[in-house]
Amino acid sequence: MDEAEGTAGRPARADAPCSPPSPEDLLTRVGRGDQDAFRQLYPVIAGPALGLARRVVRDEAQAEEVCQEALIAVWRHAPRFDPARGGALTWVMTLTHRRAVERVRSAQAAADRDRTYAARNHHTAFDEVSDTVENRLEHEQVRRCVNALTPLQRESVLLAYYEGCTYRETAERLDTHLGTIKTRLRDGLIRLRDCLAVT
Repeated sequence: MDEAEGTAGRPARADAPCSPPSPEDLLTRVGRGDQDAFRQLYPVIAGPALGLARRVVRDEAQAEEVCQEALIAVWRHAPRFDPARGGALTWVMTLTHRRAVERVRSAQAAADRDRTYAARNHHTAFDEVSDTVENRLEHEQVRRCVNALTPLQRESVLLAYYEGCTYRETAERLDTHLGTIKTRLRDGLIRLRDCLAVT
């Protein structure tokens, strides 16, 4: 048999160059702690991982952080990779996507907390001053109108509406007939209504 021929009459082949290892092979080796395999795998997975992080996070600096975290997770969790369950790139992209979503949720939760805090603690100085002035003016207006009542009307209104006395209790406290108190209260309230409406 000719030396150039192999067994069964086939010509012998020159040594073919080795094909590069697949991402699955590299990731399996990374799972065994092979740093050289990780160096070879890195350029294969870093670009797609960063692209996915950018699409989810929509902030360049945060996307880079997410990508870095994902690649660290690839190194740490590579022993969990099972080529029978899917490709290496799919596995890496799943890790990256989880971290990107966690980052978005964390940022959203922080923003929600800030908005809630701001809403609870926001007091506009103008509003406070305006409310204070308005309340003071209303009190002064009511006081002025109450002071414009006759003494019996004023005392009846104060007892009935500010101290919560009934008609009968007001009549007893002022030592006046119940009918008179009812009339004075009615007349006093009419005067108050008119005073508050025009001042």
